[in-house]
Amino acid sequence: MPAPVSLEPGYVLHARPWRETSLLLECLTAEHGRIGLIARGVRGAHTPTARADLQPLRRLRLSYSRQGELGRLHTAELMALHALGGEALLAALYVNELLVRLLPREDAHAHLFAQYQTLLEQLSGARASAWLLRRFERDLLEAMGYAPLLDREAESGAPVQAGLRYAYAPERGPLRWQPHLGGSGLRGSALLALAHDQVPEAQDLPDLRRLLRELISLHLGGRALASWSLAPLARPRPHAAD
Repeated sequence: MPAPVSLEPGYVLHARPWRETSLLLECLTAEHGRIGLIARGVRGAHTPTARADLQPLRRLRLSYSRQGELGRLHTAELMALHALGGEALLAALYVNELLVRLLPREDAHAHLFAQYQTLLEQLSGARASAWLLRRFERDLLEAMGYAPLLDREAESGAPVQAGLRYAYAPERGPLRWQPHLGGSGLRGSALLALAHDQVPEAQDLPDLRRLLRELISLHLGGRALASWSLAPLARPRPHAAD
């Protein structure tokens, strides 16, 4: 049996009732990635760990035992609370669902954990959420080994040009847009902005949103996220969440 883990930085991504007095937690941790934990008895009247602390958007120090697929939580110390509301809250909850659905358990990504923490801090600072989400989606795909090709054409390997339009084949990459490919494609400038971590023009954000949603859907087996059906997430604006 693995040794108990003591005071590991982590966040609760999702919590739901389990049996009569417990919670089943999906957590993101610094050293062990996404893990599942049972918090026994926390829905009772007298517990060492407050149920309110085991909710999303709280930075914690988790002590737990790893026992197969689901470990057992011993204590959770509250370190900080990210106070979010409105579109920033929807954006954070979307990212939590994305991590639960896409990131395998016990697949550690210390850099991704740091990026998640930074994202919550930026959302707390009232930063426009659309570009923050596109960056995190890109970084999550890269951490999982699915980094999208953004700066070269899929067929020729030629550099993507800012002034041209491209269709994007999800399993290949950018293709020079032609009418027979359908749609209107997206600008090379949008792909290059995402590739080089530069804020794109506002008109490119909806196209990048559609592109990343298509790539994420591919790795979800074509299934949708519940967050995608929520307003205002379902009606993107240049600075809207998701």
